[in-house]
Amino acid sequence: MRFEQPGWTRSMPTPTILGWATLGPIGRRLPAPGTWGSVAGLVYFYLGFQWMGVIGNLMASAAGAYLAVGICGEAEVRLGRHDPGEVILDEFVAMPLCFLGWQWIVGPVPGWVVMLAGFALFRLYDIWKPWVINSLQGLPGGWGVVFDDTAAALATCASLHLAHAIWAAV
Repeated sequence: MRFEQPGWTRSMPTPTILGWATLGPIGRRLPAPGTWGSVAGLVYFYLGFQWMGVIGNLMASAAGAYLAVGICGEAEVRLGRHDPGEVILDEFVAMPLCFLGWQWIVGPVPGWVVMLAGFALFRLYDIWKPWVINSLQGLPGGWGVVFDDTAAALATCASLHLAHAIWAAV
């Protein structure tokens, strides 16, 4: 499978690309921009995805990931750096995937606890990059920028479901 950078972003103005890629001032002005991008993604999940089923979350997340691939990849080109720290759209669009099957993992513990645990696990997996997550960064352009965060979100989701299963079994 070939992973080519989408071309639809090439004609967009640089301020637009960088504004979206950095979520405006969040990625450019705050310390630990990936953490703040994840916080923004948590709010994004809570406001827009919490009531969605698995299929809705997957479809909306796939659309968001495709947009992020184009924008983050183009931001790399314009900034002249691979996966620049201020580019945080990838964390933002990946966060809802942490909570796939939300309705199955909330209940025995409050939703805010699940969200806090999901946030912490996502940051851990995104920074540590265990298993195949690290190798995904090597994909070209925006694909590598977005897919490692997508994998970290899916690892978070699996961890949350495993923790829920253990909690329910005890």
